[in-house]
Amino acid sequence: MNLRLWPRSLLWRTFLLLAALVVATTVGWFQIFRAYEVEPRARQISQNLVSIVNLTRSALVNSQPELRRELLSDLAEREGIQVYPSEPGEHVAPPADEAVLNLVRELVRRQLGEGTRFASERDGKPGLWLSFDIDDDEYWLRIPRGRVERQIALRWLGWGALALALSLLAAYFLVSRLSRPLRALAASAEEIGKGKTPEPVSESGPEEIRTLSRAFNQMSTDLARLDADRALILAGVSHDLRTPLSRLRLGLEMSGADPQLKDGMTADIEEMDRIINQFLDFARTDGGEAPQHADLSAIAAEVAEHYRRHGRPVAAELESVPRLPLQTMAMRRVVLNLVDNALRYGEKDVGIAVRADGTSVVLEVADRGPGIPPSEVERLKRPFTRLEAARSDKGGAGLGLAIVERVVRAHRGNLELRPRPGGGLLAEIRLPLG
Repeated sequence: MNLRLWPRSLLWRTFLLLAALVVATTVGWFQIFRAYEVEPRARQISQNLVSIVNLTRSALVNSQPELRRELLSDLAEREGIQVYPSEPGEHVAPPADEAVLNLVRELVRRQLGEGTRFASERDGKPGLWLSFDIDDDEYWLRIPRGRVERQIALRWLGWGALALALSLLAAYFLVSRLSRPLRALAASAEEIGKGKTPEPVSESGPEEIRTLSRAFNQMSTDLARLDADRALILAGVSHDLRTPLSRLRLGLEMSGADPQLKDGMTADIEEMDRIINQFLDFARTDGGEAPQHADLSAIAAEVAEHYRRHGRPVAAELESVPRLPLQTMAMRRVVLNLVDNALRYGEKDVGIAVRADGTSVVLEVADRGPGIPPSEVERLKRPFTRLEAARSDKGGAGLGLAIVERVVRAHRGNLELRPRPGGGLLAEIRLPLG
């Protein structure tokens, strides 16, 4: 299982980029603040330490010997400051190597003398240890680290988190305002791809989005009008051709012409009538037919029986499959067109198969004809296109596969044409179950 760490949608990509930018900016400002704060803070701490040392030394020097113990106890209880005499063999840990403390040590030594020592621990007791001298004796002053190490208040962390959350919320709102109309445009474009006319998308949002939505709605309207005009022209021409064909058929029956010539002319008239039927089928989008749950195997069985009654045997391997929401007449035309093509170009070993395959139902029509070169497959799905070798001797208007492609796409399926094992062509239609 491959984990996709980078999202595919524009909404989440832009949101994550903005979130990373906000976090990086916040961290950057914090680091800048810390860098510029080092010297002022070090000077403040050093002044406090120098004052504490001077006051403590003065208090000890000027106090009566019998009161010093009480003074030291009072300093420890009230100020947390402890004074210890330096002793031989004492264990002293070096101070932490931090920018602020390094500068503090430098500033303190300037005022108290270069002999001033610092430690982070003395004889196992942590703290900020600072040495000073009274006459020839050295003493250690232990100061609580809280006086030196400034703790970031929780309320400031809370305000920072709130500012970050508001920034991310604003980023999400801004990006969603762009993503929502784009998703609507994508859904409408998908509807157009299926041969449907979608509802106009909302022309709202930023100026660029409104312009894009307006242009898309105009394009959708123009396509629908063009499709309707084309269907009207095809239907009108096809309807007008039926009358002279009927007269020709009637005149041929009454002419008493040579039987061989009569059969040839009858075949030509039937071919013309079949082409006209293809024009009408292509001009029809959905014919106003509402989808209903139907059995694709039953439709295929009905088509196979139709050809068997006309002396054109078609093998059928039909499994029991779930019922699908189908436009039954349109789907019947699909199977008829595929079988017609198979019989016209394959002539033998034509078969229909229907089976369930995971999340889809598969319809296959196979023949043993010359097949289609892979480079020509997509071109032959377009209207009025045929293979060069088929134009002269096989007839047809080049609409059969175009009709199949349009109907299958309207059912959210896909059509594939590929070589049949052992020779021939295999036309496969996959319709989703959901």
